[in-house]
Amino acid sequence: MQSQLTPFDGVLLVDKPPGMTSHDVVDRVRRHFGFRKVGHCGTLDPAATGLLILVLERATKLQDRLMSDDKAYEGTMLLGVSTDSQDADGKVIAQKPVPPLTENAIDEVFAKFRGDIQQVPPMVSAVKHQGTPLYKLARKGMTVEREPRLVHIYDLRVVALELPRIQFRVACTKGTYVRTLCSDIGDILGCGAHLHDLRRTRSGNFDVNEAHSLDDILKQTREQLKTYIIPILKFIGSNAA
Repeated sequence: MQSQLTPFDGVLLVDKPPGMTSHDVVDRVRRHFGFRKVGHCGTLDPAATGLLILVLERATKLQDRLMSDDKAYEGTMLLGVSTDSQDADGKVIAQKPVPPLTENAIDEVFAKFRGDIQQVPPMVSAVKHQGTPLYKLARKGMTVEREPRLVHIYDLRVVALELPRIQFRVACTKGTYVRTLCSDIGDILGCGAHLHDLRRTRSGNFDVNEAHSLDDILKQTREQLKTYIIPILKFIGSNAA
């Protein structure tokens, strides 16, 4: 009922810093402000930055709905170097010379990945195999067969080209692995690639420019934090459950 709602039942937009897991951010906010329930709506890898949507208290009911929203990212891929995790945190497994590629040549390859594509989840991911997250198997040096998953790339374009680096933007459905996208593009270019850095800029109707830094959030008192929270009623209408 509406009478049961508090100003803390809502959504908090965080600009995640590098070096923290999404769970770390959830835990810091929950402990600092004494919340009972905090969840996030779409994992960002520790090295990634940008928009992380937190749902607080009764707004955790919105988690599945907000997690299913489309996402947008800006990132950099590094050509010529392949890693076992497909990003900069992984172990280098191959290095090849980078050919003198033009932006047009790269865009021709990018075009192959726009629309519906099949992606094989990386071994270093939270996807489960017989109940065990793949990353736990990867830590043991294991590699297992993974089923391809259908994702949709709405837009993929070059922002800046300074070989061997390609800065890009991508808009995609939830569950898209941008590091796998970079690795697959590198394979077609013939030199391999990995995701060097990534920033989430949008999730659904939310933009990273609306988000607050974690440092700023943690400087607020519980009372001050109310002005940062988007009330749950904005999402569920006037008939709050």
